[in-house]
Amino acid sequence: MIVNTIASILGGVLLLRFWMQAVRVRPPSSVAQFTFQLTDWLVRPLRRVVPGVGGYDWASLIGAFLIVLLATSVWFIAGLQFQTILLMALQRFLEWILYGFMALLIIEAIFSWINPHAPLAPFVRALNEPLLSPIRRVVPLVGSLDLSLLVALILLQVAQLVLAMLFGGR
Repeated sequence: MIVNTIASILGGVLLLRFWMQAVRVRPPSSVAQFTFQLTDWLVRPLRRVVPGVGGYDWASLIGAFLIVLLATSVWFIAGLQFQTILLMALQRFLEWILYGFMALLIIEAIFSWINPHAPLAPFVRALNEPLLSPIRRVVPLVGSLDLSLLVALILLQVAQLVLAMLFGGR
């Protein structure tokens, strides 16, 4: 449980680092400092092997996968084969991505209800914009209510169900 918690936090921060650079969002200094200090020990050496291509920080993404693979490799003790552990790691990695998007959407909803002018609100909004803008083109406003957050959460839950079916509910 402790290994899974530490791996989830570290993997989540690595995924956040990847996503911030992918959508070209400049984080507030406190978020940037936390993110880079927590992940530089892994990302910098990986960048020597895996350079950024196409404007994406592949080292952060691969680092997140390596963390989930390392955390999942605990199943070697139970006698599982490497292929099974690799599939379990891939499933958990994709789940982390979906949960990360869900968390960002929920944080944006909370900001919009409690304090839309909070210092982190524009940062979270910018991270969610690539997910929400295609949905906003299809889903109209209901009065002045934007349902795109709700639709995005539902679509992410459907993606989780599809992922569970693809991996046979591991």
